Amino acid sequence: MKPVRPMAAALAEGPVVLDGGLSNQLEAQGCDLSDALWSARLLADAPQQIAAAHSAYVRAGAQVLITASYQATFEGFARRGAAPREAAGLMARSVELARAAGEFTEREVWVAASVGPYGAMLADGSEYRGRYGLSVRELERFHRPRIEALVAAEPDVLALETVPDTDEAEALLRAVAGCGVPVWLSYTIEGDHTRAGRRLDAAFELAAGNEQVIAVGVNCCEPHDADRAVECAASVTGKPVVVYPNSGEQWDAQGRRWRGRRTYDPARVREWRADGARLVGGCCRIGPDRIAELAGLLRPEAG
Repeated sequence: MKPVRPMAAALAEGPVVLDGGLSNQLEAQGCDLSDALWSARLLADAPQQIAAAHSAYVRAGAQVLITASYQATFEGFARRGAAPREAAGLMARSVELARAAGEFTEREVWVAASVGPYGAMLADGSEYRGRYGLSVRELERFHRPRIEALVAAEPDVLALETVPDTDEAEALLRAVAGCGVPVWLSYTIEGDHTRAGRRLDAAFELAAGNEQVIAVGVNCCEPHDADRAVECAASVTGKPVVVYPNSGEQWDAQGRRWRGRRTYDPARVREWRADGARLVGGCCRIGPDRIAELAGLLRPEAG
């Protein structure tokens, strides 16, 4: 059901379960995501598949659904021939699909509109490097129109996610200022640094005094890196922490497949929770089965 409380109020009461990776669930449903728009292509071509993926996570126990707008941009849609008005409508659709999927449960389900980094629009993996050669002001100009389009669709929160650098974090926080929607800020990291090499304590400090930011943390990273980051985010900002790492497998770009073993263990949530995590879930290669385990561990009776 549509939430009756702001997400910040829910976080003050206890942990809230995020969904898992949207792309891996869409692929499990048989979708081809090889297009440069990735999952955002399906907003136009197969919205029913996105609706089905969101519903799978609701059934698994997710309380927050992240929209299919991570790679949705005016520039990306323009390359496919979509005029600005159509592109804005597709971004709004991402929020509408998630909202509709949450209506078929008695639990409150919040909708988080995904605002991916500039590198996601390039579709070349640059979000895992950052430092695109653009100024903070240029990045702010890029992000603002899509943020305005998503805000118009009335999500409960904006997920500023997979952010590789403090320059982009600063640009995003400028772009959302005054929009009237709370945000979470989530970096993609390697070790104790953002992907662009900034120290995590300095990166988290950007959000420390910003009341619009209701949670800060990490996503799209190794599970063991997330362990250390949760404690750092909590101690630096004093805010609830958001954490949703990948499975632990590694993407082989040449072979175009995942390698290695899964190291994501839902039982980690106990330590994350003790260190300040309040928004917990999974990113790449984490599906409804893992989210169901996570939700089970966070039920009051699970202790």
